[in-house]
Amino acid sequence: MGKVKIKQIKSKIKQPARQKKTLTALGLRKMHQVVEHEATPQIMGMIAKVQHLLSVEEIK
Repeated sequence: MGKVKIKQIKSKIKQPARQKKTLTALGLRKMHQVVEHEATPQIMGMIAKVQHLLSVEEIK
């Protein structure tokens, strides 16, 4: 499996609590913070739920 680089590009203010918890579970606490994760089905599902707040880049 590859890796993905995830960057939070929009604020979590005024988002549902479930989406805020998803961002926290991904390791994103601040705007423009970047984290790297393995591209597992669980991580990809979490990204899909909050994709409107993120920028995702695949790393080979």
